[in-house]
Amino acid sequence: MGSTVLTGIGSLVTNDPALGEGPLGLLTGAALVLDGERIAWAGPADRAPAADEAHDLGGRAVIPGFVDSHSHLVFAGDRTAEFNARMSGRSYSAGGIRTTVAATRAASDTALAGNLARHLREALAQGTTTFETKSGYGLSVEQEARALRLAAEQTEEVTFLGAHIVPPEFAEDPAGYVALVTGEMLTACAPYARWVDVFCERGAFDGEQARAILTAGMAAGLTPRVHANQLSYGPGVQLAVELGAASADHCTHLTDADVDALAQGSTVATLLPGAEFSTRAEWPDARRLLDAGATVALSTDCNPGSSYTSSMPFCLALAVRDMGMTPDEALWSATAGGAAALRRTDIGRLAPGARADLAVLDAPSHVHLVYRPGVPLVSEVWRRGVPVA
Repeated sequence: MGSTVLTGIGSLVTNDPALGEGPLGLLTGAALVLDGERIAWAGPADRAPAADEAHDLGGRAVIPGFVDSHSHLVFAGDRTAEFNARMSGRSYSAGGIRTTVAATRAASDTALAGNLARHLREALAQGTTTFETKSGYGLSVEQEARALRLAAEQTEEVTFLGAHIVPPEFAEDPAGYVALVTGEMLTACAPYARWVDVFCERGAFDGEQARAILTAGMAAGLTPRVHANQLSYGPGVQLAVELGAASADHCTHLTDADVDALAQGSTVATLLPGAEFSTRAEWPDARRLLDAGATVALSTDCNPGSSYTSSMPFCLALAVRDMGMTPDEALWSATAGGAAALRRTDIGRLAPGARADLAVLDAPSHVHLVYRPGVPLVSEVWRRGVPVA
């Protein structure tokens, strides 16, 4: 693979302040040189070095590929009726996550892999070049290992979420399920995963159960991340920071102590506005976190129950409209912030040495992503230096 120079870039977001203006490292009239899978050079177009091939983008904006650091894509079934009832103000008695667990357990490998691939194509077309995805809809040793095996065929960012909820067969023995998750299930699942996660929430797993699950995962070589403080105030954020988790996800209900812990620690606060949109719940206060100095990421939380969207641009628009973020902050959080939540330095930026993952917008500026919500502005996607969408 030779080198390629991308010229005619109206505005270029590098996420490297050394290369351009502000935290986004913004350049106008820019060019990028790709050498194989990596960025070789970024700067003003009139200074661009020669390359084997040239590609003129005609004044379009270029941004780093989105980094979606939280999704649940290994599933089967449909929860349209549940969503429709919730949005219509009617009660709905279906089992939520348990409904998806039953459908996922019954699905073939081919069906699950096909559904995963379909959602990934959908995300890629909207500019997402890196995605994390979790298990959590199998909730047995065999089913969780299967989900992670299928996910690992599609991405290196795979998370073991055996501790999503307590499955029906352990309803009377939650301690027995925690023992299973931290024992036989972890042994079967760890070879396929990079991360271990737990839903630390009333009705799921309490603080001590979550601690046991996360520390067992860490002992098996996995790095923790936590579903924290989504539905209520609780111990999830403090536990995440204490254990050095890469990310505390949701962060909707935060005390001042939680905000301070996130600001002073290394744990990224990952906000998932699609969940609040789809459940009409209280929005996370991104402004409060940013003003305190916390690192914030944005992600889709794509899942069949509470946030069935694969669109990072949609989540940016929600974050700006309802969570107090500026367009620049939202874009940074959906790219460099997501990379930080995955502890990656090779993605989420367009600077020399970074992976050549980028999205070309049919617009002169990245601000159009939230200025024109709902419009399919991503016209080209490049991943590892190759056009893929």
